[in-house]
Amino acid sequence: MRIVSGSSSLMLSSRLSEITKIPMAHREIKRFSDGECYVRLHENLDGEDVILVQNTYPDSNIIEYFLLVDAIRQYKIKSLTSVIPYFGYGRQDKRFNEGEPISAKVFAEHLSENVDRILTINLHNPEVINWFKVPAIEIRAEKVLAKYFEKFNPDIIVSPDKGSIERAKYLSELLNKPFISLEKKRIDSDNVEIHTGDIDVKNKVVAIIDDMISTGGTISTASTILKNLGASKIVVGCIHGLFVANALNRIQRTVDIIFSTDTIENEKSVVTVAEEIASKIL
Repeated sequence: MRIVSGSSSLMLSSRLSEITKIPMAHREIKRFSDGECYVRLHENLDGEDVILVQNTYPDSNIIEYFLLVDAIRQYKIKSLTSVIPYFGYGRQDKRFNEGEPISAKVFAEHLSENVDRILTINLHNPEVINWFKVPAIEIRAEKVLAKYFEKFNPDIIVSPDKGSIERAKYLSELLNKPFISLEKKRIDSDNVEIHTGDIDVKNKVVAIIDDMISTGGTISTASTILKNLGASKIVVGCIHGLFVANALNRIQRTVDIIFSTDTIENEKSVVTVAEEIASKIL
């Protein structure tokens, strides 16, 4: 077996290699001055079961993914498993307006080409898994987040919106702590209104769990309100830390601790999903 790491997932690929003892293939990836991508594999993969690890976010990584698949397929490999830690375009999972594509379906179908199976982590909508054209598995990362949350001994678990209620429930059960859900009304792509209802967080350590943090608008607003209500500490953990633009600075004004997994590699990727992936490929 061999692991081929895309440029988006070198940290995760290295951790996966260390856990599984599967060596990483020597590859070359670079960008030309006009932005086009060049990839090359520097070892023969004939007879190998190959694990490709690469995100499909941002757009440039989608191109790299397709080029890596083609480079791998020139060899007489036994199989090709595609690990997509963060599935880009997964939020457009239906046609909201006339004339729109269903982006999640488009990419699920195209990313399935020339691979034998797909593993991905926490899709925005679990139903998307049915749109891949090869056997596909959605791996859930809530359990590894819960283990890290334990370090801070939170008093209460908070879901920032209805979309994370089941996630917050699961965390509350694992940690044996109560949970609450906030109500969110989106104003625009960067700003939201948060309604807390009648909750008591005074002098409490609050844990907020979310699947994805992009601009940080929801977390920033929610944590500001919770601090104003007397929360002593706010700990935020997410699976996919996009942290676009100035999101981290924005969040850290009111959040005491923030962390994410290594599905998207960033300075807060202190939790790895490598063991969860390893359990599906060995």
